Amino acid sequence: MSLVGGYVALSKPLVAAFPVLLLAWLRFGIAALAMPHWLRRAPGEPPMSGRTRRLVFLESFLGNFLFSICMLFGVSLTSAVSAGVIMASIPAAVAVASWLFLRERITVRIGLAIGCAALGIGLLALAPAHAPATGNGTAPPSMPWLGNLLVFCAVLCETAYAVIGKSLTGHLGPKRISSLINLWGFVLSMPFGIWFALQFDFSAVRLGTWTLLVAYALAASIWTVWLWMTGLRHVPAAQAGVFAVMLPVSAALVGVLVLGESLSVAQLLAFALALVGVVLATWPARRS
Repeated sequence: MSLVGGYVALSKPLVAAFPVLLLAWLRFGIAALAMPHWLRRAPGEPPMSGRTRRLVFLESFLGNFLFSICMLFGVSLTSAVSAGVIMASIPAAVAVASWLFLRERITVRIGLAIGCAALGIGLLALAPAHAPATGNGTAPPSMPWLGNLLVFCAVLCETAYAVIGKSLTGHLGPKRISSLINLWGFVLSMPFGIWFALQFDFSAVRLGTWTLLVAYALAASIWTVWLWMTGLRHVPAAQAGVFAVMLPVSAALVGVLVLGESLSVAQLLAFALALVGVVLATWPARRS
């Protein structure tokens, strides 16, 4: 989640250089070229059942394809403050979904960690540095109610991504999951990608932007997914959901350290709350 926040913050030049749906298609395509060997079934891994195949498709459709569309277009229609406050519900939504679908028990400490994560993200969203509503920071949001609805749909997609991913790790290895959901993302975004590619002037893109695109594709489709799926094999989904707090935290840190943005007192307090939540979620339990 820290890496996700970092590449989200550094993807601003890419969004300015490419249409969103073309950027998604290029991302999945570059990553597919980098990990075809991950598609092979590992020794001792059982063949995929029909249910596992459906879960792989839903993991990609909800967690990769639909999440990106809802989030990018939602933020363009509402304010960044509203989007941040809505995204603060991710840890709680993952905890509820894991209780409903995975029958995981939510301990008091995990509940407190979820509360700290929500407070931290909400406080971070209300900080002045997150006030711009659009990419150029000047145009006001046009349809805030629709934007808020799309951002909430993105929260539900991220929740499904965590819960379905937990189910998949019991049947497939992290590398194979990463490659399969990336391949589905490439297929789902192909019609839109081809449409925009036929009208796009690729010669106008600078070499530095292409380099950033390759790094973005590798981080978004390979490294972060592999780390997330590997971690889900060892921790409950509700506990993993607490770490969603690191996404806006790391994005804000990249903004301060790399993009030259300022850090407010409210942001420092949000970081402290986020770290308290992570410590509560990961502190070893007392054994009888």
